[in-house]
Amino acid sequence: MSSDTGLLEDPAALRAQFLLEPGLVFLNHGSFGACPRPVFEAWQHWQREMERNPVAFLGRRSGALLLAARGRLAGFVGAATDDLAWVPNATTGVNIVARSLALAPGDEILTTDQEYGACDATWAAACRDTGAVLRRVPVPLPFEPEAFVPRLMAALTPRTRLIFTSHVVSTTALVFPVAELCRAARAAGVPTMIDGAHAPGLLDLDLAALAADWTTGNCHKWLCAPKGSAFLHVRPEHQAALRGGIVSWGAVADELAAGGGGHTGFEAYVGTTPLERRLQWQGTRDLSACLAVPAALDFLAAHRWSEHRARCRARALALQHEVLARNGLAPIAPEACLTQMVPIPVRTHDAEGLRRWLCESRGIEVPVTQHAGQAFVRVSVQAYTTEAELAALVAALAEAGV
Repeated sequence: MSSDTGLLEDPAALRAQFLLEPGLVFLNHGSFGACPRPVFEAWQHWQREMERNPVAFLGRRSGALLLAARGRLAGFVGAATDDLAWVPNATTGVNIVARSLALAPGDEILTTDQEYGACDATWAAACRDTGAVLRRVPVPLPFEPEAFVPRLMAALTPRTRLIFTSHVVSTTALVFPVAELCRAARAAGVPTMIDGAHAPGLLDLDLAALAADWTTGNCHKWLCAPKGSAFLHVRPEHQAALRGGIVSWGAVADELAAGGGGHTGFEAYVGTTPLERRLQWQGTRDLSACLAVPAALDFLAAHRWSEHRARCRARALALQHEVLARNGLAPIAPEACLTQMVPIPVRTHDAEGLRRWLCESRGIEVPVTQHAGQAFVRVSVQAYTTEAELAALVAALAEAGV
């Protein structure tokens, strides 16, 4: 464990804290994350607790346990506990909001041409079902952050019902200036939803100050929590109108409180706050991933993860500079718009072929993405990433001639 005053732990020592396959060059933390051993053990602890008495755990204990875990997460992301709900992933959070908006024919959802495919598909389906229109505003590369907000605000019309955009873009790894966008949209009377799938643990968050109407984020990526842990943050004025993906016991909470029929002794099914009643109980499921989030926060704090994050960002930017100095391409954004997950432009017209060759022939797990005809190797430099792994990628890209 890191001491409070000593040097940061060596990446190789931190690698041993994770369950990653030995010999794998793992440069894709950004997709699904990786869970440290102590967090994985906490996850299993809660699964064992559940199986000791499933009825007591799920029916009576789970509500208080989820509330306590949600309180820890709220402190980390700068939110009120009652404004957060657990969801299994950020895509689910987007789907919940899309189902909750009362869209009419001709209404418009304003987004960008760089959104995550599953979320873009969600809004396309919502518009198709209601007769609304999905308008994708092009965000050209190289990225000019000062032009982002004016570009979207200029696309508003009287029929705009929502602005939806990413905080950190999946394909290009850009950090969009969402705080400025939310302020401008609020002044114009237009609600905002932020896809913050990558943001928790990658960026410092203050959701209350951000003031988006809805924000969703994953805990399994950069928070290093188990898969199946994510959140939806909802401003209080929108909570009563929220519709969960599944209607369950929370929908009849008032009837049960008045002595209506049905089961008794399952108070965790019902919930006590608007978000709990609409989202918390969606049928029998394993809640242990969410309950392990406090263990993930403890792990990050114990290992001084914010310091590692700064060091990893510097290493990622140095890696980008080294590769681009060889292949002669230019970065797609100012360094201020990049994190420890960097998009390195490469010279290829076969992104999937390059990804497959890197994985199958060189043992390097890294995504090769595409946008507007340009391919990128999207490299995640995590605290456990060794210099040997980065050198292996540099050598492989040179060998491939990209």
